Amino acid sequence: MIDLYYWTTPNGHKVTMFLEEAGIPYNIIPVHIGKGEQFKPEFLAIAPNNRIPAIVDQAPADGGGPLSLFESGAILQYLAEKSGQFLPADVRGRAEVSQWLFWQMGGLGPMAGQNHHFVQYAPEQIEYAITRYVNETNRLYGVLNKRLADRAFVAGDEYSIADMAIYPWIVPHERQRQNLADFPHLARWFAAIAARPATIRAYARAAEINQQPTVSADAKNVLFGQTAKSVS
Repeated sequence: MIDLYYWTTPNGHKVTMFLEEAGIPYNIIPVHIGKGEQFKPEFLAIAPNNRIPAIVDQAPADGGGPLSLFESGAILQYLAEKSGQFLPADVRGRAEVSQWLFWQMGGLGPMAGQNHHFVQYAPEQIEYAITRYVNETNRLYGVLNKRLADRAFVAGDEYSIADMAIYPWIVPHERQRQNLADFPHLARWFAAIAARPATIRAYARAAEINQQPTVSADAKNVLFGQTAKSVS
């Protein structure tokens, strides 16, 4: 059993997508980040960066006690290695998946996140910041579209944790001011993943937990006002 500390964000969806695909039993423990539940001591004990998702594996492969992990990319790698699914065993296949997983972690996620912030949530519209992050998101969409021109999935013919990491960050493409019609190969890939039964189940679980915007007027003070004091 995997205990999943989760909220309905792109990074949270990555893990439910994997668990649904792999058929691994899991228990969702909601962490309402808009209410500041990520700062509770019991959550910080397993996620010192006070960000979701995090997991506790109650039966790790080494036979020891429960094992906790934070950071969505690390969680995907761990679960893939444990289950032997969605991460190739051969050196070259694994390298292909890993580089695109980290492309999402270091590029698409942070840039799209800043896009969301300055387009939707900033108290004033700063045109330079909006242009900067909308354009960089657009560039990254172009990179992904080119990559998908001659392959079914980002790492080749097989669905992998790289696809699961990337997909949730494309779901809000309209809020990122991106038009999927400009990226036909990406759009084909996006539609194929959206239609997967496991993806449908993962997003259905999200709807069971929360159907309200995470960033409300009150939540902005929690989500956007954090300093070192938040975790001390």
